[in-house]
Amino acid sequence: MAECKPCVTLMEERLKLMKASTTAKVDATLYQSIVGGLRYLVHTRSDIAVAVSYVSRFMEDPREDHWAVVKRLLRYVKGTVDQGIVFPKTDGSGLQFTVFSDADMAGDIDRRRSTSACSSSSGRLQSHGCR
Repeated sequence: MAECKPCVTLMEERLKLMKASTTAKVDATLYQSIVGGLRYLVHTRSDIAVAVSYVSRFMEDPREDHWAVVKRLLRYVKGTVDQGIVFPKTDGSGLQFTVFSDADMAGDIDRRRSTSACSSSSGRLQSHGCR
């Protein structure tokens, strides 16, 4: 993936994945390792939280279509490495509160439930290029 072409969008619009996918299986250890790393990255990249949560659902039996979404997510991260949150040292003055929210009504095909995510932060934070 070091030589991959960066992309500017996280996932395809209206993407629907299922646990009962019929595509070929992929290496579960590699999938879990990469998704685990992305889950750690969410602490400073809240813009990827919803996508990482979505691909985390398929950790026990990852398939080719799940893997394709993870690779696209990695391409997005590569194309946006200059974005993120900086946690500067502060004396506590100038408290700010920021919230990001996203939802997909009935987006979970397996459980027929809505998918939503919310990320909030407080304190003096600087965001770089967050959309």
